Amino acid sequence: MIAHLQGKLVEKNPTEVVIDCGGVGYQVNISLHTFSLIPNVENIKLYTHLLIKEDAHTLFGFAEKSEREIFRMLLSVSGIGANIARTMLSSIEPRQIINAIASGDVGVIQSIKGIGNKTAQRVILDLKEKVLKLYDLDEVSVVQNNTNRDEALSALEVLGFVRKTSEKVVEKIVKEDPEATVETIIKKALKSL
Repeated sequence: MIAHLQGKLVEKNPTEVVIDCGGVGYQVNISLHTFSLIPNVENIKLYTHLLIKEDAHTLFGFAEKSEREIFRMLLSVSGIGANIARTMLSSIEPRQIINAIASGDVGVIQSIKGIGNKTAQRVILDLKEKVLKLYDLDEVSVVQNNTNRDEALSALEVLGFVRKTSEKVVEKIVKEDPEATVETIIKKALKSL
């Protein structure tokens, strides 16, 4: 119904923005990912998804069309509501969600607050084929990268490092060198932690 909003940015905080469009202020719920992409300029454009329930009409805004599509895919999964979908997009990058679904990585999905094992499995079961087709991913290469990444994270956890901190460092290493071995990832991570 409302595909996008373009107007003056009136308020901006990590969970919502208010956009003035022709004298009407629209309150739009956003993820932390979108928050980080919104520039501090007067006029902005957000792609939106309008959720209509008996008791509320809620607008969700996204800096990128791709994030909106992932949000909509997540909403199609039984047990995932708008707030959990937004939490997922706030907790990890949209690309990481796609990779986790494509490779069947329950651990990554389950690491998000509010997502249990059954829900994580349902997300993967319901969306894996759609994600592989839509994003034209090669399942094997994604699994390879995730395996090395997961083994490195487990090793760092055993060594006493906090998982959240380790994940950020390891993600950066894997992004720079997707073919990095487990040993390489661990060695580079130990230098950064």
